[in-house]
Amino acid sequence: MSTLPDLEGWAIFSKVAAEGSFARAARELQVSQATVSKAITRLEKRLQASLLHRTSRRLSLTDAGRAALERASRMLEEAEAVEAELAEQASSLRGPVRVSAPMSFGLSHLAALLPNFLSRHPQVELDVEFSDQIVDLVAQRFDLALRISRLADSSLLARRLCGIRVLLVGAPGYFQQHGRPGHPRDLAGHHALQYAYAPGGANWHFRHARHGDFTQAMTTPLRVNNADGLMPALRAGLGLALQPEFIVWQDLRTGVLQTAMDDWGVEPVALHIVTPPGRRRPARVQALIGYLAEHFTQAPWARPDDGAR
Repeated sequence: MSTLPDLEGWAIFSKVAAEGSFARAARELQVSQATVSKAITRLEKRLQASLLHRTSRRLSLTDAGRAALERASRMLEEAEAVEAELAEQASSLRGPVRVSAPMSFGLSHLAALLPNFLSRHPQVELDVEFSDQIVDLVAQRFDLALRISRLADSSLLARRLCGIRVLLVGAPGYFQQHGRPGHPRDLAGHHALQYAYAPGGANWHFRHARHGDFTQAMTTPLRVNNADGLMPALRAGLGLALQPEFIVWQDLRTGVLQTAMDDWGVEPVALHIVTPPGRRRPARVQALIGYLAEHFTQAPWARPDDGAR
């Protein structure tokens, strides 16, 4: 027996299993049906086991076929990815990249990076959707998404870029009129300006290094589905809000807003790049991921003020 695996045979088997037909697999692979049949026979002889049940009407996998399918599909996917990436790297990157990003973060931080990326790769076509809703990357055919959250376990592949603090903030005038809370229980009676997609909703959860966890139910006169929509009311002194640092960092530096309860933390979130399951990723997508990671690994809103802002 040859010491090398029958890579062609496994690739053909994977396609036959996906198509459910020798004829359709042959058309997809642009080979003859006889070539497909011989490859399957060759594999089965090599393994001394049947991979497929064959009837006049349909094909189905045997137990051995089901056990082999995942790895065979992975081999085919990896080989296709190598060829696609090398072909793209041999010339300039080209083609579409579909991206999902949160509205506030996307407009204030991602959008400013896109012109330079497009200048570097003029044949890449970026299709960017800004929305705070969590999209289905697979069903809606996104190549990647930026997500700011504590990611739940899923089949998506995630790369953490940087942490993001969530801060309790208000205007100086608000604190002068209503007092500055020092403990979560002091928030009773305060007005909460609420981001609709925040975990916990109007139940604000805090954690202290010595005193543990505390949750306070809040009165919410304003609720919006985009955190930037809270900023005019915050600046006008109409309430408090839990805001990510990347939205409020400039107002905090200028004193337009102030933080409160700094020793009580809100569980931090992080900026991630997530991609659909599977390792096949075109070079143009990988180039964008690398570019974004280069710029966001150190959060720009957390850098010391260098006098250029």
